[in-house]
Formats: sequence, structure tokens, C-alpha cells
Amino acid sequence: MENIMIKLKGYTEIVSLFLKGARAELKKVTWPTPKQTLASTSVVIIVVIIVSTFLGIVDFGLTKTIKLVLG
Repeated sequence: MENIMIKLKGYTEIVSLFLKGARAELKKVTWPTPKQTLASTSVVIIVVIIVSTFLGIVDFGLTKTIKLVLG
């Protein structure tokens, strides 16, 4: 029983050190402003729309081409 308690104490110390380190690192982070977040999100959405449209057109063209070739 004592052996289990020693192991448990070791694990709690490891977890405690990890959480303290994570907290210290989070304090160093430069978080984006809401304006920057909105701008980045807008760029991502626009790029996704453009790429998905391009891939849809390519897929449609290849499908038509394969149908034409095969039959």
C-alpha cells in the first residue's frame, strides 16, 4: 500500500509541474485581437471557397472526360 502511495505522489508531482509549466507558457503567448481573428477567419473561408470551387470544376471536367472516353 505504501508503494502505491509513493507512486501516486510521484504522478501528482509530475502533473503539477506540467500544469505550472503550461500556465507559464500560456502567459508568454501573444493572443490575436478580435479584429485579427476575424481577418484571418475571413481569409481562410475565402480560400476554402476558391479551392473547393476549383476542385469541383476539375472533378466535373474529369468526370465528363472519362465518360466520353469510356463510353
